Amino acid sequence: MPSLALKLQPEETEDHLAALDFARIARLIEGEAGIRLPPGKRLMVEGRLRKRMRALGHPDFASYTDLLFNKAGLERELVHIINAVTTNKTDFFRESEHFDYLVEHMVPSLLARRAERNPLLKVWSAASSTGAEAYTLAMVLNDLAAQGRAFRFAILGTDISTTVLAQGRRAVYPAEMIAPVPPDMQARYVMHARHPGTRREVRIVPELRRFVRFDHLNLMDQAYPYDRDCDIVFLRNVLIYFEKSDQEAVVTRLVGHLRPGGYLVLGHSESMIGTSLAVRQVAPAVFQKL
Repeated sequence: MPSLALKLQPEETEDHLAALDFARIARLIEGEAGIRLPPGKRLMVEGRLRKRMRALGHPDFASYTDLLFNKAGLERELVHIINAVTTNKTDFFRESEHFDYLVEHMVPSLLARRAERNPLLKVWSAASSTGAEAYTLAMVLNDLAAQGRAFRFAILGTDISTTVLAQGRRAVYPAEMIAPVPPDMQARYVMHARHPGTRREVRIVPELRRFVRFDHLNLMDQAYPYDRDCDIVFLRNVLIYFEKSDQEAVVTRLVGHLRPGGYLVLGHSESMIGTSLAVRQVAPAVFQKL
């Protein structure tokens, strides 16, 4: 009786990013964006870059990294790599105590220092991600102005990732993301799709979007091309990804863009960097320029 021979297929294995190539990418990202990528982030980076690798038609990571480091593809690919590895955690009204403090203390203090009628308050969300922080600021300030406070405001949102900046400009978000927005603000500032599809989305109303603009900025740049009379700068939950020397350099540059009496707001998980800066702490993670 003839025997039945079974031909065993070799087990398929997924391609992986070599340790040496990860180390080169990690050094590149830290040098360009200040973001540390310890060895424990290797699988995360691998998963995020795999999509880009496949989109370009590369059969494996070796081919993709050869393009980056040996075939002059790095200049073209750098923006895509930064977009892929940047962590963009953001929420509306995240660490809401800061917005309460803005209403109760920051804006009244800033207005008291200004002699002109109807002054313009300049607010900067310096790591704006997809725009939730910038639009939260717009909601809060617009409500405050509507209560009879005599001021105007403009909000700048900047980020290193071009992907999240594009979403911020569109101002379209998953419906569940606006849950932290108070219902009365949702009614004023959020539009729901008339014919929602399988994924429920909302959009910030154009009346609010006009107060906010987005721009590409690498915080590691040696100078920032923006006004030096900003009233409030938010830089929350970003410094934790930087080395200490980079943290201090970034904060020093941002404080240089504040007018005297202006405010720098960091994340609650971050402490003030550097003791030589002319600022004083006025609330948890909130500092006022002297």
